[in-house]
Amino acid sequence: MIRILITATLIAALAACSQVKVTDYADSRPLLDIEQFFKGNLTAHGVVKDRGGKVIRTFNATIAAHWTDGVGTLVEDFEFDDGETQQRIWTLKPDGPGRYTGTAGDVIGEGKLQQAGNSLFLDYVLRLPYRGSEVDVRVDDRMYLVSPDVLINESSMSKFGLRVGNLVLVIVRQQPVT
Repeated sequence: MIRILITATLIAALAACSQVKVTDYADSRPLLDIEQFFKGNLTAHGVVKDRGGKVIRTFNATIAAHWTDGVGTLVEDFEFDDGETQQRIWTLKPDGPGRYTGTAGDVIGEGKLQQAGNSLFLDYVLRLPYRGSEVDVRVDDRMYLVSPDVLINESSMSKFGLRVGNLVLVIVRQQPVT
């Protein structure tokens, strides 16, 4: 039993040491200004993959974003390939330099956003419909600005520490950054 605990502790410690941090991208360009990028009309286009990497759904979304007194509102309207529609409304509040908190109706508690350089990492728990019920999954969003109007997002979803799926999408500003 002791050997199992020691092995589990070592694996956890090694995993923690190897994790990429948003600050690793502090010098990466173009610089992501969250309040500037997420302003106006945007579109998102992506795929949902199961834990084995097989694409199980595709989607398109529109995002209407605005900021009032430093607080951001992002209204996301999704349409999936099977015709299902979903709406998520994010409220983003500043929480220190390069940090925000995010809330939405299907997000449990607050999401934590951290920005550095061209990157934005968002960690939150999302409640999803599943087989007539609901399931809470941890989402690790990693977003990278690749041009002034294009952001790539990869999301890893996990339950009990095990990956259950991931998402890959591109977000495109419909109005050039001024």
